Amino acid sequence: MDPHAYNTLILSDLHLGAETSHAREATRVLKQNRFQRLILLGDIFADLNFARLTKEHWKFLGYIRKLSNPKRNVEVVWVEGNHDHGLTSIMSHLVGVQVYQEYAWEYDRRRHLAIHGHQFDGFQVNRVRLSRLGTSLYLQLQKLDFRSKPIARLIDRLNTRWLRMSPKVASGALAYAREHEAERIFCGHTHEAVHIEQDGIHYYNSGGWVDSRLTYLTIDEEGVRIHEYQERADDRDSGEERGEADSALADFADEAGLLEDVDYESVGR
Repeated sequence: MDPHAYNTLILSDLHLGAETSHAREATRVLKQNRFQRLILLGDIFADLNFARLTKEHWKFLGYIRKLSNPKRNVEVVWVEGNHDHGLTSIMSHLVGVQVYQEYAWEYDRRRHLAIHGHQFDGFQVNRVRLSRLGTSLYLQLQKLDFRSKPIARLIDRLNTRWLRMSPKVASGALAYAREHEAERIFCGHTHEAVHIEQDGIHYYNSGGWVDSRLTYLTIDEEGVRIHEYQERADDRDSGEERGEADSALADFADEAGLLEDVDYESVGR
């Protein structure tokens, strides 16, 4: 059966470069779905150190570059997150995608707005000078953690709850949507997929790809839906390993080609 065709697919907080990043699974989601527009809603990278990227991380970037080829007829949008800060000048050249601070579009006679969400997290805004040091220490902890990274994942969940990021981001996003006359607003940042409706305005968070619950959003004529990634039987390949990317740039160049284009049917606008 052909996959369902969506107008828009939204994915955020992949944190490429982190040991806890589920890049392989995220790539599968993109390959298993059809969409006219893909929004990468921030924090696709953990930090600016590309040396931490594994082979699977480069494969994800290669597939993004492939999707951005005009022959695909897919609009690919990258919205900058707090961890992506500083990548704007090179991202367009790396994967052929334009980077935005926020992105607005019209669909189904509704105004939609996508913004990462750290702008509504007061603590995050005030700790910019410390964020790089904290990120570096956190990534080092992941390397020392057990195979399934239980400590790193626990810290991520406790950090979200202690700082009460989800309520703060939701409240700020709803107010921002009201100010900018958007009926739907989409954020990431909190790693918690939620939907909140207030006075006719809908707030959606796309969740993240560093915990056990991997989520993304889709938009079509039937509305907005939160999906949770479930591994399929044909996804499993015991021969695949998450090794370091010894020839990462070569793999990236190969993934960025158009060898699979004949197997991809783009969705008409």
